Amino acid sequence: QVQLVESGGGLVQAGDSLRLSCAASGGTFRNYVVGWFRQAPGKEREFVARISWSGDMTNYADSVKGRFTISRQNAQNTVYLQMNSLKPEDTAVYYCAAGSNYYSDYRQYDYWGQGTQVTVSS
Repeated sequence: QVQLVESGGGLVQAGDSLRLSCAASGGTFRNYVVGWFRQAPGKEREFVARISWSGDMTNYADSVKGRFTISRQNAQNTVYLQMNSLKPEDTAVYYCAAGSNYYSDYRQYDYWGQGTQVTVSS
């Protein structure tokens, strides 16, 4: 059983940067793929980025490609999401999730954090 805790969200202006962190405990972290997802009010949860077990593979949604970077430090049981050039449409609750397979479908992930709010003002 893996427990995940996100942090680093906040209120920023368009063009600013934020770094989200996802701290894991209770399991062998390197055995899990980690994904970041987000959900805006009234919208379905959507894929943002994912990273493989060792960190050698990453994948991004088209909407964030070139602006967001996912990385992981298995020794610290932590995954990061560096978000640059933020836009108002990035406003959402951001969740990290852990799963056994390298999927972008949120329904394939087994463990979820509580989420952290990111609000980008124009």
